[in-house]
Amino acid sequence: MALGAGQAGAARDRGRAAAGALSVLFSWYYQPFFADGNQTPFTPELFGVRGVAFAAWTLAAFAIGALAGMLIRRVVPAIAATLAVWAGLALADALYLRQHYAVPLLTSNQNVPGSAWIMSQWWTKGGTFAFAGRPPDDLLQQLCPAPPGGPGIFKPAYGTLAQCLSQHGYTQWTSYQPTSRFWPFQWIEGGWLLALSVLLIAATVWLVGRRAA
Repeated sequence: MALGAGQAGAARDRGRAAAGALSVLFSWYYQPFFADGNQTPFTPELFGVRGVAFAAWTLAAFAIGALAGMLIRRVVPAIAATLAVWAGLALADALYLRQHYAVPLLTSNQNVPGSAWIMSQWWTKGGTFAFAGRPPDDLLQQLCPAPPGGPGIFKPAYGTLAQCLSQHGYTQWTSYQPTSRFWPFQWIEGGWLLALSVLLIAATVWLVGRRAA
């Protein structure tokens, strides 16, 4: 059993090393997409395959798979269960958990950096809530009508509409996560995934010892 545990530990270490190398490769490949400052590094499809998070998710997948294999003891069902649990955990994290790693910043400045992770946007007037998201069409037609002339439907840029509404007493508020929090978020995600992996591996070892006894 000691030999088996040593082999499992060696495989786990090799997996983490490979995950770290792939994370560096992904970060290098996608760096040009973030260079112009208009792409957010918090994109769900990319956040988990960069930096600390990728190695942590790899370790978590190993721990989930080990526990599933110990409980189910059949290869194909254990693989299916591992994929289902891992995918559900990743989805819940991307949709609900990650955005709460730190309290979002709040600003009424319309020039929010394009690389920021926008949580929500809404408008107020006179200190009270007016509407969320894009302004209603009837309000735009009343306060910011399109200039006459020209074929087709005129659709001014969002920045132009925001300036027009601001002139009529409306204030736009934006809740967002700044790019500077990328690495703190990476370490937070890596930390709780590491803690979860340790618990799952400990449970697996305990079950193995109990069955062996």
